Amino acid sequence: MRSKQIKPYGKELILDLHNCDPDTFTRKSIRRFFKELCDLIDMQRCKLTWWDDHGVPPEEQQTEPHLKGTSAVQFILTSNIVIHTLDVLESAYINLFSCKEFDADEAKKFAENWFGGKAVSYHVIDRI
Repeated sequence: MRSKQIKPYGKELILDLHNCDPDTFTRKSIRRFFKELCDLIDMQRCKLTWWDDHGVPPEEQQTEPHLKGTSAVQFILTSNIVIHTLDVLESAYINLFSCKEFDADEAKKFAENWFGGKAVSYHVIDRI
């Protein structure tokens, strides 16, 4: 049996930002974030899907700090970018996965600048 070296399939950036500006957690801002991030790292955007309290009656909206916010999935031609923002906790959690190479450090800096926060956890994982 021959030993083969496994080539990475892709890469995933896992980023936890704290002390963010919650004014940047709007659908409009997050949509622009995805567009400008994809332009920066040369990714082709596809479908964008939201999960939040947009259009939900106030009495049915989330109130728990760990639930109140906006989540979105920006599908890209080579996989996806997922974001979860938490308004009360002023935090954003971002996962960027692609089988196309991208500069994770550049994406991290861009996200920190966009949301005004600081990365408290930052991991890059090779997917095989």
